[in-house]
Amino acid sequence: MMESILVVDDEKNYTAVLSAVLEEDGFETFMANSGAQALEVLGREEISLVISDMKMPAMDGLVLLEKIKKRIPDMPVIIMTAHGTVDKAVEAMQKGAYTFILKPFDNERLVMYAHKAIELHRLVKDNQRLQYEVESQYSFDNIIGKSPSMQNVFKTIRKVGPSSATVLILGESGTGKELVAKSIHFNSPRRNKPIVAVNCAALAENLLESELFGHEKGAFTGAVARKKGRFELADGGTIFLDEIGELPPSLQVKLLRVLQEKTIERVGGTLPIPVDIRIIAATHRSLKQEIEEGRFREDLFYRLNVVQILLPQLKQRPEDIRLLIDHFLRKYNAERPAGSPITQVDPEVERLFHDYHWPGNVRELENVIERVMVLSSGPTVTVADLPTELRDHVRNTLHLEGIPADATLYETLAMVEQKMIMRAMKMAGNIQTRAAEILGIGKSGLNQKLKKFDLN
Repeated sequence: MMESILVVDDEKNYTAVLSAVLEEDGFETFMANSGAQALEVLGREEISLVISDMKMPAMDGLVLLEKIKKRIPDMPVIIMTAHGTVDKAVEAMQKGAYTFILKPFDNERLVMYAHKAIELHRLVKDNQRLQYEVESQYSFDNIIGKSPSMQNVFKTIRKVGPSSATVLILGESGTGKELVAKSIHFNSPRRNKPIVAVNCAALAENLLESELFGHEKGAFTGAVARKKGRFELADGGTIFLDEIGELPPSLQVKLLRVLQEKTIERVGGTLPIPVDIRIIAATHRSLKQEIEEGRFREDLFYRLNVVQILLPQLKQRPEDIRLLIDHFLRKYNAERPAGSPITQVDPEVERLFHDYHWPGNVRELENVIERVMVLSSGPTVTVADLPTELRDHVRNTLHLEGIPADATLYETLAMVEQKMIMRAMKMAGNIQTRAAEILGIGKSGLNQKLKKFDLN
């Protein structure tokens, strides 16, 4: 595929000459004689490189560069400049220009820069594509994770999906229990039938009973007509009973009957109504502890616990944090103004995310990313964009529990250094170049430290 270059200069003859030079080397070219024209071309054409003059009326090369970087952050831009505007060209480099070239210049030199800039652009695009493929490899529907614990979850979903077995999902709030329930349903023969969700903690006992089982006309004050419950509405499909640990004892008995007999009775009714449903339940509580304390029926637990899926806390799977960040960046970029995507996070932000304990798990991480996408203005998430309470919690927390009380300062610093290196290697997926970048040191320095601590 022929690469396209946009040449921008207010002198029409000059753009024509440069375009001819580039076309001789096999490039397709577009010409613009102002910054406004250049932005118009970028809006309608697939461009791989912009070569722009610095000094132009109305909109100079520096302003054009800023507008391009805001709209297309990874677009390489070469700035052409005369000797009198070198300072401006250096400023352009600081604002993200690929390089600058002094007029007059050798045409071969310009062509060489063009090839190098386009090759860099291609590498960035390939990296984005590979990153997307990696995330696809480590996702199941909308559930993201490459950690062994999440891969086990995916494996269980694949196995249990085609069956009608009852599933009990255990995990803290925010770990994705409803996502797993939906994934099981949509990977089952019941996928074309409804999945109906009920939060057992959200309604009072009398309302919950009517909501689940329905009621007959006149069953209680206000029951002016017959109403189908969630079990009937889910007939042929799946019912997801979230926070099953909150189900009152009287309704536990009725749910047990549904599991045993596959029938329900509406409130105020006497006739059993057959239902063909799959039950998926979830809770953040320890049901075994609830049984010991007399709040949950043991026989119901064993009926629900046919297949158990345990979702890990986010802090237990740190290798998934980077994947989740990229996933949520893509998700919420769709809601940002066109041409102003946020494409990456600063390494310091990633370190901070790994140090934070995430009490709200994946849901909290998603909320943080969504907030950043609303409030941030640049293409990169920085520490300044994060909620104050998150920054302060990490920076004010120093964990010394693993350091012996009699350790010397030198020994303590060595332990901290080793832990930071191990964390960076884990964050980087054992890619040393990326780990060195996270640590803010050179690759050779990292190699020396890996040897020092025998971490190879």
